[in-house]
Amino acid sequence: MNSLNPIKIGTLGFQHVLAMYAGAVIVPLIVGPAIGLNAQQLAYLISIDLFTCGIATLLQVIGGKHFGIKLPVILGCTFTAVGPMIAIGNLQGITSIYGAIIASGVVVMILSQFMSKIMRFFPPVVTGSVVTIIGVSLIPVAMNNAAGGQGAEGFGSLQNLFLAALTFILIIAMNRFFKGYMKAISVLLALVAGTLVAFFMGFVSFAEVGKADWFHLVQPFYFGIPTFNFSAILTMTLVAIVSMIESTGVFLAIGDVCEKKLESRDIKKGLRAEGLACVIGGVFNSFPYTSFSQNVGLVALTKVKTRNVVVAAGVILMVLGLLPKVAALTTIIPTAVLGGAMITMFGMVISSGIRMLSKVDFTNNENLLIIACSVGIGLGSAVVPAIYGGLPSGIRLLAENGIVLGSLTAIVLNVVFNFNDIKSAKTEEVMQSGEHSIEIM
Repeated sequence: MNSLNPIKIGTLGFQHVLAMYAGAVIVPLIVGPAIGLNAQQLAYLISIDLFTCGIATLLQVIGGKHFGIKLPVILGCTFTAVGPMIAIGNLQGITSIYGAIIASGVVVMILSQFMSKIMRFFPPVVTGSVVTIIGVSLIPVAMNNAAGGQGAEGFGSLQNLFLAALTFILIIAMNRFFKGYMKAISVLLALVAGTLVAFFMGFVSFAEVGKADWFHLVQPFYFGIPTFNFSAILTMTLVAIVSMIESTGVFLAIGDVCEKKLESRDIKKGLRAEGLACVIGGVFNSFPYTSFSQNVGLVALTKVKTRNVVVAAGVILMVLGLLPKVAALTTIIPTAVLGGAMITMFGMVISSGIRMLSKVDFTNNENLLIIACSVGIGLGSAVVPAIYGGLPSGIRLLAENGIVLGSLTAIVLNVVFNFNDIKSAKTEEVMQSGEHSIEIM
């Protein structure tokens, strides 16, 4: 495979970009409007996201003495961070998001050295509960967007519901009848098709595309100097730990595909690279990054295991990030079309949480209690945050974040009920427990 010529390497690299493109751009498309960014700011957010996806990928694939798994892995923004980032942005401002991302990246680099010990505190009963809470808390966002966007003119109109339903049905149909690569990019194809139909309905404007420049330079701290708030940092750190566990599973999977036996130091270097990628994401005001499992599937499907292909994908992503018109073209997707896609994607987050929970012993009533209490408290705090209105402001910001409160509940109750299991956990068993990943990231 190393004999591939540059044209084939570039083509295969572009295929990797297409496989992860929808997962990469959907995060800024959701987060940007939710925290009040205008069209120009949103276009920049998409551009810088693509650019830093490329940097993060090259960091992981090429690596160095202390960083990088050095396997064909693509990095993109983690989907589990969507809800927390929206909550932080609305409560504490956009600069707090980036302060939390930078701090959580530093924490990841530190924790990577001790991951085998830390992961025993995050068995499937904890990670499954956390991911389920995140997915369920995002469904209202999807439904509001499917109706046209909260507060938008024509909210809940038949036209918006039609576009959302069409996009939703197309994703389902393509996953039913397509296979392989076409199935892998079903979300991207559905978004394109939904936007085309919306164009003929008069719902698409190319004004922002026309205004956008052909080329621009990336700018660190574009949205402001990061601010560091404890509750925001705690939120993103919990998300980062879940991502570390998922990434460990991705590393083991790609190692198996590439027929390379990974050792503990390889996992540490891979996780360290992800931590550094998060810091870079915070500096460039983009997102936290994690390994994308769908690209591992593409490697397995194509049997092309050379790192050169993914290096090409990283370079392509960086070039796309320097072309504002590409990002602006993405912003023309109507909110209702996005909403239709969000329903399936957020639903898949819930499914991933349930899949993690399927590894739990449900005959153990204590495990049921951990799930019940953490999901109940997490969802309740997200739906009715006013319940904490009488608390001091610092504590209230922490308590109103259902993801943090639910996650902490799951961690504490797991220690209370399963302390002996945690104490006796073996490193090898813990490393194997990382074989869960969110497939739609």
